[in-house]
Amino acid sequence: MNKIVYNIIYAVLYTHALLPLRVLYILSDLLYIPVYYIVRYRRKVVKENLSNSFPEKSEKELLKLERNFYHHFCDYFVETIKLLHITDKEIQERITFKNIELVAELMKDGNSAIMYLGHYGNWEWVPSITLEFKEDTLLGQIYRPLKNEAFDKLFLKIRSRFGSVSIPKNNTLRSIIQYKRSGQKVLIGFMSDQTPSWNNIHYWTKFMNQDTAVFTGVERIAKQTGFSITYLDIIRVERGKYNCEVKLISANPKEEPEFAITEKYIREMEKTILRSPAYWLWTHKRWKYKKKDFVNE
Repeated sequence: MNKIVYNIIYAVLYTHALLPLRVLYILSDLLYIPVYYIVRYRRKVVKENLSNSFPEKSEKELLKLERNFYHHFCDYFVETIKLLHITDKEIQERITFKNIELVAELMKDGNSAIMYLGHYGNWEWVPSITLEFKEDTLLGQIYRPLKNEAFDKLFLKIRSRFGSVSIPKNNTLRSIIQYKRSGQKVLIGFMSDQTPSWNNIHYWTKFMNQDTAVFTGVERIAKQTGFSITYLDIIRVERGKYNCEVKLISANPKEEPEFAITEKYIREMEKTILRSPAYWLWTHKRWKYKKKDFVNE
């Protein structure tokens, strides 16, 4: 049954992927209406997240930001579909990577690296960064398998479009150590701007005006493996155009104080969001845990 469902979904989405983006953006504009006004997809969550993050903004300003987010959210959906049928040349014209030589420098002696990023802009287009590297470098991204097998298979196909490898979250450390032992040079992407599980909370910080529990696993892995750490700052220039800049977080993670790497990432992520807030994933229940509950437990 899952195979049948997958084939149907894939056929429908691939048919849409054949359309040029300018047509897909018309579909995005049409999609916005039911998503925002009829289904009202997670509008309560978005409204609360925006209000708490920007208490200085007026109700009118928050409403405009909310609507801009949902317009971009629909763009994200059709842009992701387009990955099922897009050429290397077209994706390279639509998403560019600046300071990529920093990663090459960090990896020049056979070392490997980690790249932090967040759910900003269109993160599904970021795996096209593989086109910027030589064949001796393996590009991978950590992902959380979806409960629906058909959609999980579909997203794995989309994310491997440019040759990167998707590593299940629960196999992260094991896979990275295997690559290290085999001598394989890797660049692993981590999206660490969502909420850790209650039992995996080890650090709190202020993020977007709120006490926030953050992932520290990337820092621990970097300290254990010695992998250098970078951050990918994404700027949405216009519809279907993104500029990305690689920034250094730490060349020598083992020498960093505890949680310093995590804090540097959070500050960079916050700067990215504050520059143009509408392009972050506000539908996520990012602040479902409260520090007072954690401290009093």
